[in-house]
Amino acid sequence: MAASHTRSGDDTVLDLNVALQCPRCGCDVAGLDCRVCAFQMRIAGDIVHAIPPERMAHYAKFMEDYARIRAAEGRGSEREEFYLGLPYVDSTGKNSEQWHIRSLTYDHLLKQVLNAIPPEEDKKILDLGAGNGWMSYRLALAGYRPTAVDLLINNEDGLGAAAHYRGHLREFFPRFQAEIARLPFRNAQFDVVIFNASFHYSEDYEVTLREAFRCAKEGGMVIISDTPWYSCELSGSQMVAERRAEFLRRYGTASNSIKSIQYLTDARLQALEKQLSIKWTLDSPHYGFKWAMRPLMAKLRNRREPSRFRIYSARKSARDA
Repeated sequence: MAASHTRSGDDTVLDLNVALQCPRCGCDVAGLDCRVCAFQMRIAGDIVHAIPPERMAHYAKFMEDYARIRAAEGRGSEREEFYLGLPYVDSTGKNSEQWHIRSLTYDHLLKQVLNAIPPEEDKKILDLGAGNGWMSYRLALAGYRPTAVDLLINNEDGLGAAAHYRGHLREFFPRFQAEIARLPFRNAQFDVVIFNASFHYSEDYEVTLREAFRCAKEGGMVIISDTPWYSCELSGSQMVAERRAEFLRRYGTASNSIKSIQYLTDARLQALEKQLSIKWTLDSPHYGFKWAMRPLMAKLRNRREPSRFRIYSARKSARDA
């Protein structure tokens, strides 16, 4: 398995601890260059750029809109203490309630789900939708070996912001700009693949999950956390319509340039079980009494049901290895 990668004309050498494949054609690569289709991954800012130009064009408008909206929402900071405090403290105070939910999900994930990894395993975790890298940072502190993946690489809310964690870790985690449905990793490498508040951005749930299971080891887990769940399709579609209208009003864009699905229902989860021959295990973190009462209060006020968050995990069987 390749331990380090560099490129001719680039003096950056990264200890990636993962074996790579071409995200365009799927062929194994020894370094960063594919000899089959000629796609070249590159290293810039200590981030491996693993999205072919034609796929970057597909995401260009979404990435522009998403970065602009996130900046307006106050998702980043000029102060390192903001990143080091996540998810437990939002020093900006702009999204404290959301970060509180993230912290409770993470604590439950760490104590109740990830403890199922056998102690003899490498504890390699693929963090999909890593954003600024806060989960990879926390996982590294807890003794895991994360690899962070995201579309955005800016220094406020994207993978570039993870540089704040470098001086606080003995071993800094590798970062990849990549698609969750076309990952640049060879088969069966990771003990756990986590969609960190990101699965709902998928354009095809089945394709995205198949790619995650491809990268997981035999017996490894694929986990979905912090993706909105609704009891019925109507509630989910209403949420999507409301969100797009609000974005259009506030930011001048509906942010719908890619057809992401944006939520889960039991019917969708059951369909995925059949399509992939898996079985979901459901975990429900406790978010407090007020959170638990939200569905009832919405019903009493004749409002759309609010989203709920759960943790879904499934094992990769031997036949899928």
